Amino acid sequence: MQGNTVTRAYSWHGTDRAGNRIGGVAMAAGESALRAELRRQGIVPSRVRRTFLNAGGRVRSEEITAATRQLATMIGAGIPLVQAFDIIGNSQDAPAVQALMLKVKNDIEGGTALSAALAGHPRHFDDLYVNLVAAGEQAGALETMLAKIATYREKTRSIRNKIRKALFYPAAVTVVALLVTVILLVFVIPEFESLFAGFGAELPALTRMVIGASDFVRTSGWMIGLGLAIGAATFIQATRHLRPVRHRLERAALRAPVIGSIVHMAATARYARTLAITFAAGTPLVQALEPVARATGNIVYEGAVLNIRDEVATGQRLQQAMQLSGVFPTIATRMIGVGEESGALDDMAERVADFYEERLDDTVDGLSSLLEPLIMAVLGIIVGGLVVAMYLPVFQMGQVM
Repeated sequence: MQGNTVTRAYSWHGTDRAGNRIGGVAMAAGESALRAELRRQGIVPSRVRRTFLNAGGRVRSEEITAATRQLATMIGAGIPLVQAFDIIGNSQDAPAVQALMLKVKNDIEGGTALSAALAGHPRHFDDLYVNLVAAGEQAGALETMLAKIATYREKTRSIRNKIRKALFYPAAVTVVALLVTVILLVFVIPEFESLFAGFGAELPALTRMVIGASDFVRTSGWMIGLGLAIGAATFIQATRHLRPVRHRLERAALRAPVIGSIVHMAATARYARTLAITFAAGTPLVQALEPVARATGNIVYEGAVLNIRDEVATGQRLQQAMQLSGVFPTIATRMIGVGEESGALDDMAERVADFYEERLDDTVDGLSSLLEPLIMAVLGIIVGGLVVAMYLPVFQMGQVM
């Protein structure tokens, strides 16, 4: 595609040389041009129709990671960049991902560099991704850099999943416990209450307390639910849009007894992993620390890394700046210092990331093993307490009789 030729998206179906029915979506200057291109590839087109692609749809992070890994493999196999994007785009099931890959391919066909083409889609390719690709283009090592980017994104996603794993199980069990409790209070307890009304005797204190809770939930439960929903929505919006609120929340998370250590390890691993890949790409340390700060995933660590950047810009060593920040573990600081002195900062930062990712994995597994019986015990106490409260009057009546 040359100059300012207008290209459009077309969906096509046809048969290949082996007689297999195939199809896909491609960008072309017109229907006849696409048919000619398909015949040149040995495909007999049976239907070509104009279609409209929307790259503004939802594209998941893991889909970008998979496409990056595929692109690195294809470039390593000697496949031209335009053809690689064409293959990746037409092999996608998600229309938004397909459109994104084909639009990037179209830009490259027009003479745009890969990094510039990716920069046109900031929702899907952030500054770190684009800068690393540009460094790979300049060094003539695009395949290697894309492979490193894919590995970096896979490791980052793994850290995120580990944190979710640590939080999901107790949250899910807590929600189930609340639902079971509400169902018992709303539907089961009233049946016992009508039964106890004919006893003519005073009910035990625990039973009266549970019946009172049931009455309160049935009469005012909707107000509680509405208040909780509004409170949760307000809290989520505040943490997203109000930086002071987010700062207090994430600082409190760092100080929490068990969760705090997990957040510290995750932020340290992200910091080291991003530092390793940006420094290995040839980015000067001061410039590298800005995307590293954003990649930590914690606003406290982000501010600390930006302060470290300012200190390094004035001539201070990275190890000393990390020590003064007060947020990084001693082991990480010392290992970074060794890498700084030996001239192998990227290699040592990668080792730091591996070390804390392994510790994070072990901590999450240990926490899950510890919480499982504890949560089940709490759930049993709640449900068992409600059941015992309802059967106490029955036992007392049996003793009287």
